[in-house]
Amino acid sequence: MTRAARNAGAALLAAMLTVALVATFAAAALWQQWRSTEVEAAERARVQSSWVLTGALDWARLLLREDGRSGGPDHLGEPWAVPLQEARLSSFLAADRNVTADTGPEVLEAFLSGQIVDMQSLLNVNTLVDDTGRISDTDVRSFQRLFELLGLPPAQLDLLIENMRFAADTSANNRSGPMAALLPQRVEELAWLGLPLASVAALQPYIAVLPARQGTPVNLNTASAEVIFAAVDGLSMADAQRLVAAREQAPFRSVTAAKDAIGAPDAMFAAGQVNVAIASGFFEVRSRLRLDQLVVEERSLVQRSGIDVRTLQRERGIADPTASSQAARR
Repeated sequence: MTRAARNAGAALLAAMLTVALVATFAAAALWQQWRSTEVEAAERARVQSSWVLTGALDWARLLLREDGRSGGPDHLGEPWAVPLQEARLSSFLAADRNVTADTGPEVLEAFLSGQIVDMQSLLNVNTLVDDTGRISDTDVRSFQRLFELLGLPPAQLDLLIENMRFAADTSANNRSGPMAALLPQRVEELAWLGLPLASVAALQPYIAVLPARQGTPVNLNTASAEVIFAAVDGLSMADAQRLVAAREQAPFRSVTAAKDAIGAPDAMFAAGQVNVAIASGFFEVRSRLRLDQLVVEERSLVQRSGIDVRTLQRERGIADPTASSQAARR
């Protein structure tokens, strides 16, 4: 091979290496640009969803505040109890006469849905024991009836109560013994206290974990027949269903009105024997925002005292975009 041929081969190899290096650098630069764009888009979506969901929570709190201002019993015919079906966010903006529905693709692709749930339509697990670990016999009987209705073993309830008693007791005697489990904040966390996951799933539509051990009576105007049956000692399921049917005609204005609706004896709804009411103080606000392929869900626990509505807990997470557009259901 002549010198000229060798030089030509070397030049060709150098050119190929140069092209490969340029292509590598270009690909790396393109990937960095794509990555920066995706990070920016994700951050923008996070900020947008945070603001929208915060606005949804404020709107729900306003509804509850105005309802508290009007007074009276809490029931499923009130504005706060009407679920918000998934709607395009621009439709809310278009309600302002100074804003048109054509607000750009970013708004047009945003869809909001949600609902407010009365958490006192459920049995509060935390009423089983007080802060000193003392067991509430009235609430234990309610949970016994619920476990029996659902076909769950009584031994599971005994284990739950015992573990809750140790977890709730903060006295020096309890701290000196074996380490107790943490008190759960959500129904799903009852598995910490020994309940099988299948039992937790069966109980979830009927129970709640509220940050109060007293003052959370079951609302007869919003609770299901199963919860009312469990809450009222001596009440049959048929009578509980009659109560649910009667309140659809007109909400109960007092516990006495509920008793009279089914002709129950006075002792069945006597104070101290049953933990029921016709008003509520704890609500859960469930919001769902869909931004193109991103779906963000948020649950907020609020407490209403008069017209003061405080946010106690907030949790937010990414949901399955193929799930129903309705707010999360129990």
